[in-house]
Amino acid sequence: MASAAGPASAHDRRSASDAAGVAVLGACAVWSLITAAVHGGRPEGMLLAVLAVAAGYASGRICGELLPVAAPGAGALAGLALAVAAPHINPGSQVTSPLGQTGATAALLTLSAGAACCAAWAAGPPGLRLALRLLAAGTAVTALVLGSTSGFAACLGVLLCSLAADRMRRRAVGLGGLVLAVTLVTGAAWAVAEDALPDGLTTSLEGQLTQHRVLLWHDALDMAAREPGLGIGPGRFAELSPTATQTLPSDGRPHSAPFQQAAEQGVLGVALLAGVFCWVLYALWRSPRPTPVVLTAGAALTALAAIAAVGNALSFTTVTAGAGLLAGLATARTSAPGPPNPPGGPGDR
Repeated sequence: MASAAGPASAHDRRSASDAAGVAVLGACAVWSLITAAVHGGRPEGMLLAVLAVAAGYASGRICGELLPVAAPGAGALAGLALAVAAPHINPGSQVTSPLGQTGATAALLTLSAGAACCAAWAAGPPGLRLALRLLAAGTAVTALVLGSTSGFAACLGVLLCSLAADRMRRRAVGLGGLVLAVTLVTGAAWAVAEDALPDGLTTSLEGQLTQHRVLLWHDALDMAAREPGLGIGPGRFAELSPTATQTLPSDGRPHSAPFQQAAEQGVLGVALLAGVFCWVLYALWRSPRPTPVVLTAGAALTALAAIAAVGNALSFTTVTAGAGLLAGLATARTSAPGPPNPPGGPGDR
């Protein structure tokens, strides 16, 4: 009876997280269509992002179950290759601007470091585990070579969190800390945009973020204040932002995922974006994988969320698909022996 109850309980937990994912991703797609219908916007970007996350998540679940070490290792190498090649594939102003392609490069490198660390925890032989962690460290060095300071900091943070994850017995505590970290970054971005910080600190942060980005944030928050319910419509920021229209060339985005959602899809759009992040962490909490794997993936996805809060990373399909893939790999069922604290058990809450 006990052996039958264990698998049934695990199945129920996975079914609950899967149902939550379907609900929140479906709501994102439907809400983008509603706001586009009201204001004549273009929901294609949001729909493509939802599709990329769903496809990546499903692929990660399948590959993670069949190849728990090889799949994340290959994903880490693929992400690293894409990050190195990306500036040469898409030339233009975004390559030299900290607002565009650089954010995508930092995001890809962060996801690659997270995948390498997840593969290291799943690996058995000490030599293979060491090689995969060296791959994660090499990803951080690559970020420095590419000139991505934020990518280096994120990769290093993911590596350190992964090394420390083995000492964390309650994954819920670790995941709660990740939620707090994203909240603080988003709150700091809002404070800069609203000029709510002391003058010296605001000047210092604007120097790092660039004044142009802060002006885009101002425009996004002004639009959100005018249309808090439905927003101005997806894809219409470039038409209505004075800063974007006066900048040539411009990609027409505010370079902050929360602010873009607030401007284009209103308060509910922001809530749905936060809901996607919370669903991913919930799925990780319910994951049958060992706690170090779960917290490593959570750290990488949290670093991605922080980059997206102050950049344009989620506008790239490779990034959204990669995020879904990493989440799927970290929540896949595996026959490998688990940690002493099973997910959802007394020692894990």
